[in-house]
Parts: sequence; structure tokens; C-alpha cells
Amino acid sequence: MGGCDKALVELAGRPLLAHAIARATPQVSRLVINANGDPARFDAFGLPVVADSVTEDDGGSAGPLAGVLAGMEWAAAHAADCRWIATFPTDAPFFPADLVPQLADATANENVMLACAESRGRRHPVFGLWPVDLQADLRRSLVEDRVRKVESWTARHGLACVSFPASVVDPFFNINRPDDVNAAAEIFTKLNS
Repeated sequence: MGGCDKALVELAGRPLLAHAIARATPQVSRLVINANGDPARFDAFGLPVVADSVTEDDGGSAGPLAGVLAGMEWAAAHAADCRWIATFPTDAPFFPADLVPQLADATANENVMLACAESRGRRHPVFGLWPVDLQADLRRSLVEDRVRKVESWTARHGLACVSFPASVVDPFFNINRPDDVNAAAEIFTKLNS
């Protein structure tokens, strides 16, 4: 995306982050933005911004699991009643409006601790449900074991995968290139016409 902040790329006149907030808000009790760098760039959204507490030795990102850990730590410190966090990447503006309830049902039905989404036979592990109780284990895995792949860590705890249909569009279509923004605009028009 040419080095720009994907969360602030516009789709249908609003930043991708605004689309994610609109889809996530009805599914959770609180929202927090996980982002590194200057948090002031998200002031207009009125949400807490939490940076990764674990980074690479050069200060770079330790990957999606570091963001999951940041969310767990924020929940433990600011929402004592929160037992689970859900994660939603901002570059996938069409994720299901019932994602969290379906993930929660899957953890209960399959008696596992974690759940993630899948579509078209492909897992989307960052669309997940994570128990806050695993924060110490996740921190240890990131810092001591240097685990970076989501699948490597989730395999240790049991993972339910919930398959979501991809009818008009894959609900986990994500925007990685400028051409994807144009494709997303077409999808947005189809879904809202």
C-alpha cells in the first residue's frame, strides 16, 4: 500500500478502521485499537489505543500475536470482567456481523479455548476469540520461545475453526494492494445496493 497506514485508507468515503468499528461494535462490549507508532492519528475514533508490549529486538512488530497479547493485557488491566477478547483486522471490511457469537459457540461446542474464522477452506487466524487467562502463556511464548506464527501458538491450546460462507464475497477479503481498494469499492457497492 505504498507505506501508508492501511487502517486510514478510505473505502466508500470512510477509513477502513471506521468500517471495522461499525461491524465490531454490536458484537463486543468494548473496543480498543491496537497500533504501534503515534496513537494521535486515531484520536478521531475516540477509542483507547494500545501498542504492542512485545516487539522484535530492532523495535519492529512481533506480528499478530503481539497485538493479541496487547489486547489481553489491556482487558486484564481495564476490564476485569472481560474473560475473552475478539480480534478484527482493519483491512478486511466485510467480516461477518455474527463473527463473535459464532466463535463463542464453537469454543463451547468443541470444548476448546480458542476459535478462529475460515472461508473457502482457508483459515483466518487473526479473526479470533482469545481467553484473557492465556496472556501469561502468550507472553512467555512470544518472549522466551520467540513464537511468531499464530497457528504455532494456537495449536498448543486447541482451536475451533468456524467456516463462514462466501456467497457474494469472501467475508474475509482483505486489502493489501491499491487494486484491492478498487475491488473492495465494487464489493461495497454490490452489498449496499
